[in-house]
Amino acid sequence: MKFYNSSMTINCKGQLIDISTPKVMGILNVTPDSFYDGGQYKDEKSILNQVETMLNEGATFIDIGGYSSRPGADDVSETEELNRVVPVVKLILKHYPETLISIDTFRGEVAKKSIEAGAAIINDISAGYLDQNMIATVGRLGVPYIMMHMKGNPKTMQQQTDYDDLVKDINSYFADRIAKAHAAKINDIIIDPGFGFAKTIEQNYELLNNMELLQIVDKPILAGVSRKSMIYKTLNTTSENALNGTTALHMVALQKGAKILRVHDVKEAVECVMLFNKLIKN
Repeated sequence: MKFYNSSMTINCKGQLIDISTPKVMGILNVTPDSFYDGGQYKDEKSILNQVETMLNEGATFIDIGGYSSRPGADDVSETEELNRVVPVVKLILKHYPETLISIDTFRGEVAKKSIEAGAAIINDISAGYLDQNMIATVGRLGVPYIMMHMKGNPKTMQQQTDYDDLVKDINSYFADRIAKAHAAKINDIIIDPGFGFAKTIEQNYELLNNMELLQIVDKPILAGVSRKSMIYKTLNTTSENALNGTTALHMVALQKGAKILRVHDVKEAVECVMLFNKLIKN
């Protein structure tokens, strides 16, 4: 098996982060309805405890989401999203000022206010499609941009799973979005294939099995499979019982070129990366 280990860095608030060695991004959902941990982190103590745990376990980034993107999720107003996200950014940085915070949003205004509050990265499930101002906004902010593949929006995406050629179509999508990002002077771009977004379970596995083919666009890949239905439905279990399956697919994702794992369980993902690093040295 071929392993991919090209040298690459991203600039987070003036700090160059080397992601040629894979890194782990811990998920902090400040939403009441996320599919796995919705409602768990709604007061300062629980938020800070979880952030401290993830940082101690080896997370390089903390990804904060104030709008659940699970299939069929309810719409949340921009004001509500801002009220959920911006105070949490400020709270975390007050207690853990070195934290590199990623903001999971598709709204340019949420991106702007969050970066102004001290966040370092924008993680957009729509690659600029759901807010025409997003790409220009990120360009002006001068921060790394994670762009994900999705069709439609969280309410409609699961009805949009028709592809001529799954991997080729996703590469075409990224080629177009990367060109727009470059035109907006975005320097650091990371692609996320969007497991579970406008894809059937079979398509998710086809995508993971061929993920190395996404490297044709020459951008680092973020893989987000943690506790998703592609795992727990295949295993006939629940998201709560999908950690072992998640770890199994994390190793595959690393072998297929993932440079960032976006996860609910940092300790296990960091151990997976450590074993992967040992594996490729031999």
